[in-house]
Amino acid sequence: MTRKIALRDQLLTVRRRRPLAEVGEAARAIAAVLLTAEEVRRAATVACYVSVGTEPGTTVLLDRLVAAGKRVILPVLMPDNDLDWAVYHGPTSLAPARRGLLEPVGAPIGVDAIATADVVLVPGLAASRTGIRLGRGGGSYDRTLGRVPVGTFTCVLLYDDELVADLPAEPHDRPVTAAATPSGVTRF
Repeated sequence: MTRKIALRDQLLTVRRRRPLAEVGEAARAIAAVLLTAEEVRRAATVACYVSVGTEPGTTVLLDRLVAAGKRVILPVLMPDNDLDWAVYHGPTSLAPARRGLLEPVGAPIGVDAIATADVVLVPGLAASRTGIRLGRGGGSYDRTLGRVPVGTFTCVLLYDDELVADLPAEPHDRPVTAAATPSGVTRF
């Protein structure tokens, strides 16, 4: 646990120092990489999230998914840190929420809606080459990934240097099946 906390602090410090131009370039590159991935091209419903700060950006990706005719669902953070979901209808369908997040303003569709997604795109700070994902420590996405049917394409969005050889893991940590970086999709 102590190792995870130290690693999170280190990764967040590196992210805060990224130039905004690099953040924007990475967002466009990750969108291009994902939109050409077979799993995303075939998907009818994609679960994603609205990036904040210097996270790998999702704005371009979200708009291009909608333009491609995909049903996009986004998380709504509940008081217990679990995630409900609502349909994304474009940038005007977002409103400020707790913790500096942007969330869809539509009616929530339930915590189990994640199980209807063909593709699940999640945030993270790093991922190991075995699919262990390091999040921010709230457990929201580990709970969510526990509701995703086995075999669903689950992918964390990262910068190239955040794909690492090894990460500490605990029993509650849920692995992902891939990582998308500006350089491409790595499947685990």
